Amino acid sequence: MRIGIGFGLAFLPLYICEDLKLIEKQARALHLDMRASYQRLLGAGPMQQAIAAGTIDVAPFGIAPLLAAWAKGKGTRQQIIAVSGLTTMPLTLLSNQPKVRSLGDLRATDRIAMPSLSAPQMYLLEMASESVFHRYDRLRGQVVAMAPADAVNALIGGNDTITADFASPPFTELALRDGKVHAVVASSDILQDGASFLILGATRAAVEAHAQLAGALDRAIDEAAAVIRKDPRRAAQIYLTHEPSATLELGMTEAVLKEIGGEFGSAVHGVDAFADFMGRHVELKNPPQSWKDIVAPALLNSSSG
Repeated sequence: MRIGIGFGLAFLPLYICEDLKLIEKQARALHLDMRASYQRLLGAGPMQQAIAAGTIDVAPFGIAPLLAAWAKGKGTRQQIIAVSGLTTMPLTLLSNQPKVRSLGDLRATDRIAMPSLSAPQMYLLEMASESVFHRYDRLRGQVVAMAPADAVNALIGGNDTITADFASPPFTELALRDGKVHAVVASSDILQDGASFLILGATRAAVEAHAQLAGALDRAIDEAAAVIRKDPRRAAQIYLTHEPSATLELGMTEAVLKEIGGEFGSAVHGVDAFADFMGRHVELKNPPQSWKDIVAPALLNSSSG
């Protein structure tokens, strides 16, 4: 099983799977002879190109890109389906402006950072804008694509490049250590039932050719999630071994994982909400009728949609 990985705390379950050989362990329990390899790729575009070209078997997707890939390949064996959740990483809109306490307080001059214009944060911002302003695209023109570390530095520095940042851990916690920065709205305020930050997807052809692939993978992800919950210090050490950091030390990483440890696992969340939103705004011409339409059979009992 060739798995594409990127950078960030969201990939911690896969780092744990790699170090502890959890996919191989769960495959053996299903009487499979399987070895997992991990290929680092930079960005969603290269990930999707690699899975389309068959150079990797499993790739991480946000919900919106997963739905788009599912729709694009519908009726073919190249259709992408979910084989495991990875994390429902909490996302938080932060501001360094004292008067900005809600989405409605943002001024036309405020600039909002997020990792890319197609990141999960963009969809959450549009969902929130639809609720507050009755216009889903009301804030789109104020969004700036910026690497998470750069966004935190700009927000703390107060140089007016940005005045808000839709951040994810551990960058949320790094920013909030500064007294000028505060939370405005959280992803749980926008979607109360939560939403997956990353989902692992594979082609329907791969899933059909190896019927137990998804089962081995989602069991391994759940075992890795248990390590994060039960031993956050060990998990933090594994993360910093894979992604050494000059600013993120072991104690803080452990503290972040204690706070969000329950956000990792194989369950998939938020698909129905995203599909409904994308369908209403013509990003999906034929949305799935249910989250169950886009997941491998092994996920049907562990996911909530």
